[in-house]
Amino acid sequence: MPLTPRTGALRRWLLAVLLLAGAVFLIRHFVQLEQFIALARRAQPAWLIAALVLQFSTYVSVVSGWNAVLGRAGHAQSLRRLIPIAVSKLFADQAVPGAGMGGNVLLIDRLTALGTPRAPAMAALLVSMIGFYAAYAALAVVMLLTLWSHRQATPLLTGVVTTFLLVALAIPSLALWLRHRGSQPLSPRLEGIGPLRRLLAAISEAPDALVKDRHLIGRVAVFNAMIFLADAATLAACLRAVGDPFEPSIAFVALMSGSIAMTLTPIPLGLGSFEASCIAMLTLLGVKLEPAVAATLLLRGLTLWLPLFLGLILIRRQRKPSP
Repeated sequence: MPLTPRTGALRRWLLAVLLLAGAVFLIRHFVQLEQFIALARRAQPAWLIAALVLQFSTYVSVVSGWNAVLGRAGHAQSLRRLIPIAVSKLFADQAVPGAGMGGNVLLIDRLTALGTPRAPAMAALLVSMIGFYAAYAALAVVMLLTLWSHRQATPLLTGVVTTFLLVALAIPSLALWLRHRGSQPLSPRLEGIGPLRRLLAAISEAPDALVKDRHLIGRVAVFNAMIFLADAATLAACLRAVGDPFEPSIAFVALMSGSIAMTLTPIPLGLGSFEASCIAMLTLLGVKLEPAVAATLLLRGLTLWLPLFLGLILIRRQRKPSP
C-alpha cells in the first residue's frame, strides 16, 4: 500500500501516541520493574537464559500463526520481518489497553507497510484471534482436568473456568458477527464514531476463503497453544531459577489460572490479578510462598517489562520517517 502524506501522518501520530503511553506506563510501574531487575540478578543464570529462549519462541509462534494465513493468501513474509511487529504489537497492547485495539491497528498498519494487501492482513488478524481463543479454551479444559487429577478442582474453580469458556466463545463470535455486518450501515449514533466505522469496514474485507478455512484455523490454534505452553515452561524455568523444583504441570496450571484471571478481570494488563491468581495456585499445589512470588514476578518481567522496553525501541525506530 503506497504511503501517502495522509497515511504517513496518521502512522506517525499512532506511533507517537504509543510512545507516550509506553513512557507513562513505565513511570507508573517503576517499582515493579525494579523488583524484576533485583530478582533477575539473583536468579540462576542458566535457567534464566532458558526462560529467555522460551519467551523468544512465543514470538516465533505468534508470527508463524500470522504467516500461515498470509502464506495461504499468497503473501507470506519472512519471520525476520514479522518478529519485530510481534514485539511492537505486544508493546501496543500493553501500553494502550483496550481489548488489544492499539495492537490490532498497529498489526494491520505494519503488515500493509510490508506490502501485504489489507484483505489478507485483516484475515491474519481475525484468524489469529479465532485460533487464539480456540487454543485458550482447549488448554483451560486441560487445566481443569489437571486440577481434578490433583483433587483441587473446587466448585469455585470449575465455575471460573466455565465462565471463561463462555467468554472465549463470545469474543471471536462477536468479531465474526461484526465482520458479517461490517459493510451494512450503522445506527446514526455509531456512524458518527469514525474509528469504529473504519474498523468494521476493514473487518469486512477479510476473505471468506481464509476466515472459514477450518484447517487453517486449526494450524493457527496449534501455534497459539504453543505460546501458552512456552509461557508455562517459562514459569517452570523461573521456579527452577529461584531454587524450586522444576514442575511443568504445576507451572502450566498456575499460568492458565493467572491468564484466566487476567482475562476475566477489568484491570488493565491484569496487573495484580494475574500475579495473585498465579501465586495462589502455585501455593495451592505445594510450592512455597517465597519461590512462588519470586518466580511469578520473574515471569511477569519477561512477558511484560522486557517486551515493553524492546517495543519502545522498535516503535521509536518505526516513527522515524523513511528517507
